[in-house]
Amino acid sequence: MHSNVFKAAAFRVTAFRVTAFRVTAFRVTAFRVTAFKVAAGVAAFALVAGCSSDDSSSNTTESSNNSESSSNSETSGSLPVTISHSFGETTIESEPSRVVTIGFNEQDFALALGVKPVATRGNLSYDYRQRPWAQEALGGTEIPEVGTDELNLEQIAQAGPDLILGPYSFIEQGQYDQLSAMAPTIADIGGYGDVPAATWQQEFDVIGKALGKEQEAVDQTAKLEQKFETTQTANPQFAGKSLTLAFVMADGSYLLLGKDDIRALFFTDLGFDIPEASETIGPEGLTQRDTDVLVIAGQDRVQLNSNPLFAQLPVVAEDRTVYIGSFSEDLPSALGYSSPLSLNYAIDGFAPLLAAATDNDPATVVPAPAA
Repeated sequence: MHSNVFKAAAFRVTAFRVTAFRVTAFRVTAFRVTAFKVAAGVAAFALVAGCSSDDSSSNTTESSNNSESSSNSETSGSLPVTISHSFGETTIESEPSRVVTIGFNEQDFALALGVKPVATRGNLSYDYRQRPWAQEALGGTEIPEVGTDELNLEQIAQAGPDLILGPYSFIEQGQYDQLSAMAPTIADIGGYGDVPAATWQQEFDVIGKALGKEQEAVDQTAKLEQKFETTQTANPQFAGKSLTLAFVMADGSYLLLGKDDIRALFFTDLGFDIPEASETIGPEGLTQRDTDVLVIAGQDRVQLNSNPLFAQLPVVAEDRTVYIGSFSEDLPSALGYSSPLSLNYAIDGFAPLLAAATDNDPATVVPAPAA
C-alpha cells in the first residue's frame, strides 16, 4: 500500500516524483494520486507477479479528443507482450493507437518513441507544457489533461484509451481496477513493497515493449548512456566523489535523496556516490553531513546563505555547492521527469555546474543554471 500522504508531500515540491521514499514520508511526487498536497511538483521497474491480472477490453466510450496517439516510426517490438507490475500482469495484444499516460513522467517516454498520448496527467507546480526538452517531440500539440493532484477517471474514459501507462503513477488498487476495466493498464513497476526503485532504463524498456517499439527504446537508451559516459570521461574528477541532493522543505527541514529516488540516480550515472536511502533531517542535521558536493533546490543562493548554520558548512564555504533554485524551474524539474528527453537536457545543464564544484579550487564560483 502506498503511503499517499508523503508521496505527495515531496513531489509537489518539485515537479518530479520521489520514487521510493514511502518509508519516511517522502515520495515527493509532482502531483499525487490521492492526498498529496504539499509544496511543489515527478521510473521504476521490476517484473514481479502481483495479485490481479489485466485482461481488459478496450473501452468503447467516445473520446472528446478526436486525435489519436501518433507514431513517427515503424513498430519494432514484438506484440503481444505481457508486463508485470504492482497489481499483476497486463497483456498488450497489438500496437496501441490511443495511449493515455497517468503518471508523472510517462508522457516523455512515449514522446521519445514518437507517440503523442491522447491524454495525460498534468502538473500543478511546474509549467510542464513549456518544458524545453519536450517541445520538439510535442510539435506544438497541447495534450488534454485527465487530472493533476487527482486522476479524473471520467475524463480518462472519455479519451477512449486502448492503453493506459502508469509505471510511475502511484495508483492504488481501486484506481487500477477501474482503469483496467477501460483498457490494458500498466501500474507501478517499482518502488513498492520490497521492490526497489528502478531506473529510467527499466521504465523505458517497459514502455517501449508496451508500445511495440522495443528496439527504438534500446537504441535511444544506448545513445543516452553513451552521453553519460562521455560526460564522465570529460570530467574524471566526478568519479567516486560523494554527492548529496537536498530539497529545502516548507517547514525548514531538508529532504536528502538517495538511491531509492530516481532523481538522485542521475548523479550516479555521472560517477558520483550518493547515500543508499533518502531521509528528512532538520537544519542542525545538515551540519553533521560530510559531502564532497551539495546540490540543493527549493531556495536560491541568497536565501540559503542567510542561514548561518548553512553558510558555515565546509561544502558551502568552499563553494562546492550547486544551487538549482526553486522546484518550478527547468533544471530540477528535468531531474523529476528523469526521462530520455529530460535527462539529455539535465546532462547539458548540470555538467558545467558540477565541473566547477569539483575542481578543488575554492576560488571558482559555481555558476547559476543557464536561463
